[in-house]
Amino acid sequence: MKIVKSLKMQDNAAKLIPGMCQLLSKRPDMFSQGVWPGYYSKAKGAYVWDLDGNKYLDMSISGIGAAVLGYADDEVDEAVKEAITNGVVSSLNCSEEVELAELLCELHPWADMVRYSRSGGEAMGIAVRIARAHTKRNRIAFCGYHGWQDWYLAANLGTGNELNEYLIEGLSPACVPVSLAGTNFPFRYNHIEDLEAIVSKYSDDLAAIVMEPVRNMDADPGFIESIREIADNTGAVLIMDEISAGFRINTGGAHLVKHTVNPDIAVFAKAMGNGYAISAIIGREKFMQSAQDSFISSTHWTERIGFVAALTTIKKHRRENVSAHLIRIGSIVMDGWRKLGEKYELEIHVGGMEPMGHFGITCEDFPSVKALYIQEMLDQGILASNLFYVNYAHTEEHAMQYIAAAEKAFKVISKGIKNNDFSSRLRGKPAQVGFKRIN
Repeated sequence: MKIVKSLKMQDNAAKLIPGMCQLLSKRPDMFSQGVWPGYYSKAKGAYVWDLDGNKYLDMSISGIGAAVLGYADDEVDEAVKEAITNGVVSSLNCSEEVELAELLCELHPWADMVRYSRSGGEAMGIAVRIARAHTKRNRIAFCGYHGWQDWYLAANLGTGNELNEYLIEGLSPACVPVSLAGTNFPFRYNHIEDLEAIVSKYSDDLAAIVMEPVRNMDADPGFIESIREIADNTGAVLIMDEISAGFRINTGGAHLVKHTVNPDIAVFAKAMGNGYAISAIIGREKFMQSAQDSFISSTHWTERIGFVAALTTIKKHRRENVSAHLIRIGSIVMDGWRKLGEKYELEIHVGGMEPMGHFGITCEDFPSVKALYIQEMLDQGILASNLFYVNYAHTEEHAMQYIAAAEKAFKVISKGIKNNDFSSRLRGKPAQVGFKRIN
């Protein structure tokens, strides 16, 4: 496939936009620069068209997990169009924000109140701000990835690599105020001793314990319960980051089905609006009311489209039992990866939730392996990486088409590893290593 217009656009972007685009996970060099098309002209269902008119079956990241129903879902888009016709902003508030709050609290009976923003990163910043306002404390213990803001990156102040062992290598804290050093501390999933060590030093100043309910693995028996007990004993606010996990394995937060522990605050974004910008911070009243003790306010948090999109997405998600479909399709693909790895004698590691799976192959040069896989799949008309985020538009036929294409790619990879000749096989550059999740 020719991607002349797409590559020209990448060159223009590199001159005009620091980092080429707004999201690390969408940068072409994270896939294979020179091969990955990078830009789209149209997206519908499970398909994407690039700037050169090439059509791809998208079996990659579904808008980084935002399009849980599939691209340009008719039901959601029609509701949004009606909202646009009736005006998306005015001097008054839209009633949909109250309706959405009612629905979110219905899905999560432990929660009483809701605040909104437009992205996951800022929603996490709001949740942490509320916790600090409620406790009048400063320090945060966290497990997992929680965004780009200062409160999180402050963990890398000082040594600069505090997150390396726990999550993501190379996140620079440049320009994060040095005064924030020592205000947040990572702990590993299923390692309660890490959190206990933090609490032993800072229990009197611990504002919140922040974690994803599930990611690459399920919780060991008693792990989440112990965290809940530590939060109760220290007075820290327990915050569940559901930005990635939410609306994947059920309609609502994964914590509702993965364990019996309820948080004090939970944060949602991504899938909640099927690609439209909306995020929510839900919680118990005694914690959420502390939002009024701080200044948390923004004009575009009142804009109507996000609320309408979320209401329509959630209702369809529940009505159609979307999560069961996501799990089924994801299981087919993950099982396919395992079988292909065994068939072609590759040391493959498959992990993640079924709707958000990934694989890795043990070798000396995985960035080149990843780039070669992407290249071979593109040659077969499929957008793919070593990640697969399922959406409702993906069918079993798509999954089987993907596995058939993946077999051809795995065969080429196997030969490349045995002959150590990736440089002669790649048309683009090896994938950059970034966003390496450990828990």
